[in-house]
Amino acid sequence: MINNLNILLPEIFLSISILSILMLGVFLKKSFNLIFNLSSVIIIVTIAIIFNSSNDTEKVFLDSFSRDSFSSFFKILILVSTFFVMNSSKSFICDNKIDKFEYPIIILTSILGMFFMVSSNDLILFYLGLELQSLALYILASIDRDNLRSSESGIKYFVLSALSSGLLLYGCSLLYGFTGSTNFDLISSELNSTNIGAIFAMVFILVGLAFKVSAVPFHMWTPDVYEGAPTSITSFFAVVPKVAGLALLIKFMFIPFANILLEWQTIIIFISVASMILGAVAAIVQKNIKRLLAYSSIGHIGYALAGVATGATSGYESSVLYITIYVVMNIGAFSCLYLMKKDGVYKENISDLSGISKKHPVLAISFLIILFSLAGIPPLAGFFAKFYIFKAVLEQNMYALAIIGLLTTVISAFYYLRIIKTIYFEDKSIAFDNVNNKVVQFTIFLSCTILISFFLYPSILNNIVNTLFFN
Repeated sequence: MINNLNILLPEIFLSISILSILMLGVFLKKSFNLIFNLSSVIIIVTIAIIFNSSNDTEKVFLDSFSRDSFSSFFKILILVSTFFVMNSSKSFICDNKIDKFEYPIIILTSILGMFFMVSSNDLILFYLGLELQSLALYILASIDRDNLRSSESGIKYFVLSALSSGLLLYGCSLLYGFTGSTNFDLISSELNSTNIGAIFAMVFILVGLAFKVSAVPFHMWTPDVYEGAPTSITSFFAVVPKVAGLALLIKFMFIPFANILLEWQTIIIFISVASMILGAVAAIVQKNIKRLLAYSSIGHIGYALAGVATGATSGYESSVLYITIYVVMNIGAFSCLYLMKKDGVYKENISDLSGISKKHPVLAISFLIILFSLAGIPPLAGFFAKFYIFKAVLEQNMYALAIIGLLTTVISAFYYLRIIKTIYFEDKSIAFDNVNNKVVQFTIFLSCTILISFFLYPSILNNIVNTLFFN
C-alpha cells in the first residue's frame, strides 16, 4: 500500500494542493496573486517529486496505472511548459480583468487529468484523465465571460470536443467488447489483424485522439478557439494539451495497437499528410497572428505524426524530440505577443508588426529567431526537429511521406518569411507601449537562446530521449 502511494505521489500531491488552494481562494478576497504564486510553487514542487522518483517501470491498481520513464518525461515537459505559459501571461491576465483565483486552479486541474492520461495503462483510467482535462479546458476557453468571441470559442470547443469524446468512448467500449479487457497489455495480446471488430474500434479511438491534438480532418475548432480565447489561454492550448495528446497517441500505438501496425499506419500517414498540407496552405491567407499560429500548430502536429507513422521506436523518439522543440518555439512566440501592446490594448494582427524593427529591435530579432526556427531554417532548433523526423521516416523507406513533408516545409516558410518582411521592410512603424515585464522578457530570452544554441550540441535532447524512452 505504501509503495502504491509512492508511485502516485505526484498525483496525490497535486490533488491535495488543488483542493487546498481552492478552499483558500474561497475564503480570501482578492486572492488571485496568492493563488497564482502558490500554483507556481506547486508546479515546481511537483517537478521535484517526479525528478526524485524512480524511473523503473512500476504498475499499480491491477496494472491500470503505470509509472515509467516515458510518463515521467512527459509529466515534466507538461509542468515546465505550464510554468512558463502561466507566468509569462500573468500581466495579460490582469490587464484583461480575467484575474480570478479559479484561473490557476483550473489549469492545475487540467494538468492532473493529463498526468492520469500519460500514466494510464487502462482504457477506463485513460478516459477519466481525458475528461478531467477536457472539462477544465472547456472552462478556460470561455473564461472571459464578458467577451463574445471567448464565449463563442468555448461553446464551439465544448460541442466538438464532446462529439469526439463520444466517438472515442464508443471506440473504447468496442475495444473492450472484442478483446475482453480494458488493460493495454492484455488488449495488445488479444489484438491482431484478424480481429476486425477491434480494428474498427481502433479507428474511433484514433478519431478522438486526432481531435485532441487538432490534426486534420478533426482540426475545425482550432483556428476559432485560438483566435477567440484570451491569448493567455491560447498559449496554453497551443502547447500543453498537445504534449499530453501526442504522448497518449504514441502510447496507444506502442502498446495496445503494436500488433496491428499495418492497419493503423495508413490512417496516421493520411492524417499526417493532410495536417502538413492544410497547415502550410491555409495559414498563407491569415491576417491574425493567433489564427496563423493555429494553422501553424496543425502543420507541426502533422510533422510529429509523421514520426509516429513509422511505427518504429526511432520514429516515436523523433516525435518526442519534435514536440519538445515545438513547445520551446511556441512559448517564445506567444510571449512576444504580450509585448505587442498599444495604448493599453494588446494587438494581434500581422499588420501591427509593420516596421517595428526601427523602434523595437529586440522584439523584432526575437520574432526573427522564433519564426525562422518554426520554418525549419538551419542552424536553429526547428531545423533539427524536422531533420530527426525526416531521418526516421527515410529509415523506414517512406519516401513519399518525406517528400510531402519537405514540400510543405518550403510552402510554410512563405508565411513565416512574410511576417519577417512586415517587421523589417514595411514603412509604416507602430510604437508599442514600453512593457517592462521581466518574466516575459526572460521567457523570450530563454526560448531564443535554446533555439540558437541547440546546434552546438544537438544530440543532447536525443540522448535524454534515448535514456528515458520505454526503459
